[in-house]
Amino acid sequence: MKKQNLQKGKIGEAKAVYHLKKTGYTIIQTNFRCSIGEIDIIAQDNGVLAFVEVKSRKDTAYGYPSEAIGYKKRQNIAKVAITYIKQNNLFDMPVRFDVVEIIGDEINLIKDAFSSNIRY
Repeated sequence: MKKQNLQKGKIGEAKAVYHLKKTGYTIIQTNFRCSIGEIDIIAQDNGVLAFVEVKSRKDTAYGYPSEAIGYKKRQNIAKVAITYIKQNNLFDMPVRFDVVEIIGDEINLIKDAFSSNIRY
């Protein structure tokens, strides 16, 4: 079961990368990992560093995919973002947290989906 979910996640991320590129994003890195956790996609959009979480569902019977990103997950993404920013000395770059939600074949990009009080 876990392997099947991992495969679905990889397919969703590939769709998200394609969609982001089509929308004008420059993909910097996918699946950035550190000891704190992982960020699905790191991209640049008009001079803004975008940390992108990808969530997929076959339908909305259990809600929208973006609703599955709770407070704890958002905080974790922000902490991983801080690590990436420090490792790459990107302190002067504006930062945004986006979500790509995939529902069946529909892709919805939510720019600035959540905010975080990033402190270095």
